[in-house]
Amino acid sequence: MKSIKCIGILTSGGDAPGMNAAIRAVTRAAIYNGLQVKAIYRGYKGLITGEITEFKTQNVSNIIQQGGTILKTARCAEFRTPEGRAIAHETLVKEEIDAIVAIGGDGTLTGARIFASEFNFPIVGIPGTIDNDLSGTDTTIGYDTALNTIVKAVDNIRDTASSHERLFFIEVMGRDAGFLALNGAIASGAEAAIIPEIALEHDVLSELIGNGFRKSKNSSIVLVAESPETGGALEFADRIKQEYPQYDVRVSILGHLQRGGSPTANDRILASRMGAAAIDALMDGQRNVMIGVANNEILLIPFSKAIKKDKHISRELLQTLRILSI
Repeated sequence: MKSIKCIGILTSGGDAPGMNAAIRAVTRAAIYNGLQVKAIYRGYKGLITGEITEFKTQNVSNIIQQGGTILKTARCAEFRTPEGRAIAHETLVKEEIDAIVAIGGDGTLTGARIFASEFNFPIVGIPGTIDNDLSGTDTTIGYDTALNTIVKAVDNIRDTASSHERLFFIEVMGRDAGFLALNGAIASGAEAAIIPEIALEHDVLSELIGNGFRKSKNSSIVLVAESPETGGALEFADRIKQEYPQYDVRVSILGHLQRGGSPTANDRILASRMGAAAIDALMDGQRNVMIGVANNEILLIPFSKAIKKDKHISRELLQTLRILSI
């Protein structure tokens, strides 16, 4: 295998708090190991447009506490085509980049897997997504920060919900995964979480009403994961108004509020460990793997396993929420 002398680093897909900490760690770990670092701006789009610049240690100073990503991020339809990926490869050859560290979620790693197989190019992925939906790792960069943001928002909403004796549906991100909604509900003392993993199993709303969940409480909060499977918070609020008009219902959609903000200490530490581990993996000749963490130990997860979308919700957590919501 060709000796690696220069690595490229990019962030792609949705931004997540802690991405900058990962960029910092990758850059400094690479330089520590005698490698040249080139920053690729706007994700895979930057590979096609050639938005690339060399990074030194000072380029990543004072960014560990910043949310978002200093490398920017963008969707790139052209990279989904063989022609676009061929242009990207030509850019890498021109820039003399020997390997890539790609930071992002499911879409980012899917693109990395395809590109790596087409051009036999070394890529190591770092899981950066608030959804926490990548397999093989206990948690992803940005998840802890987003979860804390949700809990703080729900705490604030509960103050007004109690004052007006209202039922609040709070929609959180997660797309096809209910980790934010479920753990957010437990941490904030919410009455229920409506998540895609169980949306088709039984009617959570009817169960709540049937159990008389308002008997001992002057307010109630339900977290809903944004997903075609759940229909979102607005759909449930409309259903309440039609089927149970006696309830005063309100909806709050947290939206992109969840993606921003300074990363928590946990996310900064996780990103730092994963960034350094990505360089270690490349130096050891690894390729087409994602850096993961399980039981606080760093692991290398093949792309094919990481993007299977079979990361399961804990049924124990679901039962805990049911028990504690009485």
